[in-house]
Amino acid sequence: MKREDLLFLPISINVTNKKILLIGGGKVATHKGTIMARFVQNVTVVSPEFTDEIRKLPFTFIQKEYEKGDLEGYFLVYAVTGNHDLNAQIKADAEELGILTSVCDAPLLCDFVSPAIHKQEHVTISVGTNARDAYQAVAIRNQITNLFENGTLHI
Repeated sequence: MKREDLLFLPISINVTNKKILLIGGGKVATHKGTIMARFVQNVTVVSPEFTDEIRKLPFTFIQKEYEKGDLEGYFLVYAVTGNHDLNAQIKADAEELGILTSVCDAPLLCDFVSPAIHKQEHVTISVGTNARDAYQAVAIRNQITNLFENGTLHI
């Protein structure tokens, strides 16, 4: 399968009282975590190292190397280790357990992808490109944000 063949259903998932696991503690994990913190706090981050910025998020941190047993009890998993082989192993382990997984920079391995998001009050606007072009999604999201900021769009 090619990236162009991927189809992602744009849905919002109820994560109330659901546990989310973020595996990785670097720059990309920090970015993902910062976005997640706007919506949920029931996130555990597993990594041998963490950026100072990610440590500021309202999450639980476990400083260690990934092991398959770390996945037990989680609803969603984000594999953002910076190591393609390890991310692929995390995906395979999670798939065995029936856990939906997003693998950073590997759309062909993803069960779901995170869209570019504009959140204002109770309204969340998501822009996705079926994992083809994250920069395009962010550019469109930024245009939407500008419409709110300049008063053209209202809630």
